[in-house]
Amino acid sequence: MSEKIKVTIGAEVYEYDRGTSYLEIAKDFQNRYKEDIALVMLGYRLQELQKLLTEDCELTFVTTADDAGHKAYKRSATLLMLKAMYDVAELEEAGEIQKIMVDFSMDKGLYCELRGSVELTQTFLDRVEARMHKLSEERLPISKKAVPTREAIALFRKYGMEDKERLFRYRRVSSVNVYSCSNFEDYFYGYMLPDAGYIKYFKLIKFDDGFVLQLPAPEDMKSVPEFKPRLKLFSVLKEAQTWSEMLDVSTVGALNDKIVEGRMEQLMLVQEALQEKKIAEIAYEISRCGNKKFVMIAGPSSSGKTTFSHRLSVQLLAHGMKPHPLALDNYFKDRQFTPKDEFGNYDFECLEAIDVEQFNRDMTALLQGQRVEIPSFDFKTGKREYKGNFMQLGKEDILVLEGIHGLNDKLSYSLPKESKYKIYISALTQLNVDEHNRIPTTDGRLLRRMVRDARTRGSDAKTTIGMWYSVRRGEEKNIFPYQEEADAMFNSALIYELSVLKQYAEPLLFSIQPEEPEYPEAKRLLKFLDYFLGVSSEGVPNNSIIREFIGGSCLDV
Repeated sequence: MSEKIKVTIGAEVYEYDRGTSYLEIAKDFQNRYKEDIALVMLGYRLQELQKLLTEDCELTFVTTADDAGHKAYKRSATLLMLKAMYDVAELEEAGEIQKIMVDFSMDKGLYCELRGSVELTQTFLDRVEARMHKLSEERLPISKKAVPTREAIALFRKYGMEDKERLFRYRRVSSVNVYSCSNFEDYFYGYMLPDAGYIKYFKLIKFDDGFVLQLPAPEDMKSVPEFKPRLKLFSVLKEAQTWSEMLDVSTVGALNDKIVEGRMEQLMLVQEALQEKKIAEIAYEISRCGNKKFVMIAGPSSSGKTTFSHRLSVQLLAHGMKPHPLALDNYFKDRQFTPKDEFGNYDFECLEAIDVEQFNRDMTALLQGQRVEIPSFDFKTGKREYKGNFMQLGKEDILVLEGIHGLNDKLSYSLPKESKYKIYISALTQLNVDEHNRIPTTDGRLLRRMVRDARTRGSDAKTTIGMWYSVRRGEEKNIFPYQEEADAMFNSALIYELSVLKQYAEPLLFSIQPEEPEYPEAKRLLKFLDYFLGVSSEGVPNNSIIREFIGGSCLDV
């Protein structure tokens, strides 16, 4: 007689035989969910559906609409796309594929490139897409096996996956989880779905020199949204890719090589020089316009807006202008008038948290040459204060304003369009883990914020992770829709920064306990940081953007 295991789901307790897969249990409850169950949460530990029941437990289902489930969908769709592309190239004798690279996120999908003798056309992509659908209909299993690290390195060398071979030279673990879809084997950073049958919705679209694997958004997993490329953002991402290739540091393994070779200090200086060159170019463009009085800087959390505004001000000074950095946070309404979200928490991300009317009165008066007292906001008391900070704009004076709503014309509705120069800034990570595993830009920003919050606000990693969802939601609503309206874009990511942040972030993440809700994210980030060799912050210049987060900046940040 099989031993029975008690499984608590919601408020009910069920019994299953020991050795039952989570997949079988999920099938019993799928009709309660709109989207497919992708993973399960065992307490606060994520598990793949292929895992087997071994002890009494409490289960929570994670669907493809949830963050972890959606990421699993994207990884599994990538594996399916790679398998199908190699199949079509071989079966139809379309040519040889030397390498397929998953470069970065774009719109609702992934921008990829193909190298080899295969001609990349929409017709070829249509055949690959058809092959993906066929494999999905067949519910081709996605299996996982643990392979000794040495054997995994040999396997990746055999498949020509040089970036993975390079990456695992620096892994301390004794084994590597290799996923396979029929005869195609690969490594993926994160959890996967049980079979290709879960991946029903996708589209392959030829774009620029590569193609986009367009996927459903979490809010609607049963359709593929129309592809709407953000061309300015794409241009910045391509530039970042060019920089990383120029520095020969496109992947984590390549970065680790530079550290081992003792070339990190040079890499830091070159990367910083490239950023300073870009800031100088933006300053020149502003000065060349001749009619700009308001530089409006906006970007998501932990993009380095404050440091950027100060460094831009230095470059504007070098062009004979008189810049005045000013944070839009100074125009926050008093706390008692701040709107609240649906959870009853203060919503500091919405435009209504800013005293828009007072901001426009002050800015209009400054534009007319009047003398204006600029407020400051006390975050401890939650009140706007006036402390005699008067300002008057002359011919050479220019305001450098930074805040999340800077690109939204509703904030500065009274100011003439020709008086504004808009800049979008974000940390668009140019590194990838390897050929097929990209680094989400949000991971770099989350680590930045975690380190800064602990240093300047006394907040632990648990608090930062806990509030990250609401921060990201605010960005989706208040920042990203306006980014293409920017006159210039600046990528604040530094190719070396994750090796520096590692030393600061790991102790913070290890403080989160397995019984806490933030543990799965902490565990994921710790695994991610384990790919990197750490380096000292000693060589980081004191005006670097990363100094805004780790400390030691010579600027008032």
